[in-house]
Amino acid sequence: MTATGTYAPKPGAAPLPRMIAAQAALETKMLLRNGEQLLLTVVIPTLLLVLFSTVDIVDTGAGEAVDFLAPGILALAVMSTAFTGQAIATGFERRYGVLKRLASSPLPRWGLMTAKTLSVLVTEVLQVVLLTVIAFSLGWSPQGNPLAVLLLLVLGTAAFSGLGLLMAGTLKAEATLAAANLVFLLLLVGGGVVVPLDKFPSGAQDVLGLLPISALSDGLRDVLQHGAGMPWADLGILAVWAVAGLAAAGRFFRWE
Repeated sequence: MTATGTYAPKPGAAPLPRMIAAQAALETKMLLRNGEQLLLTVVIPTLLLVLFSTVDIVDTGAGEAVDFLAPGILALAVMSTAFTGQAIATGFERRYGVLKRLASSPLPRWGLMTAKTLSVLVTEVLQVVLLTVIAFSLGWSPQGNPLAVLLLLVLGTAAFSGLGLLMAGTLKAEATLAAANLVFLLLLVGGGVVVPLDKFPSGAQDVLGLLPISALSDGLRDVLQHGAGMPWADLGILAVWAVAGLAAAGRFFRWE
């Protein structure tokens, strides 16, 4: 207040960290309130984990089925949030002009993308906690280096996030919706999530092994199921996808 007892206005933008945090909180709330996104990020991975762990549908090799399935389902959860969910949500925000209006706000464009990334990470933490609790209740016995798991999840998130933003920023919203869900289904079947890659023909295995979902699920499985050290080959594949996807998204993303 001034000496005369009136309020003195102080126009201007809030500090950048506060703007990013507020936008990230809003993005997270919108994602968690969206029924379709909840279906992709929570319901489907949970159902797949419980179903394939308790019913002998797919031959997962020696040992408990949940030991094979849990790492793959964690990889699927990352893909569903960082790629499918983010691509669909961002695509429709772009169509309805939300991104255009946000781009004209004091929040810089890179700050908006940072907020979206933070929202994805928060959602993934909730997914990992939920799926881990369910997997433990089904008899999961994980092992290995937690640092390797963290690196795989972070690089997997970066890879899928770049691809999701690239799709949302270049295709129409309806095309993004169809393409993102189709890719989700194809990678669910052919990405080593619930069906081991060695069930495919040898030629197909070489190609499928280069996909980001295959690198993430195989890397997590090597560490959590077999107690391997740092899975450098899988980390390298994810790093290449992350750099390529984020660079392409930054280059070709259209805000209108």
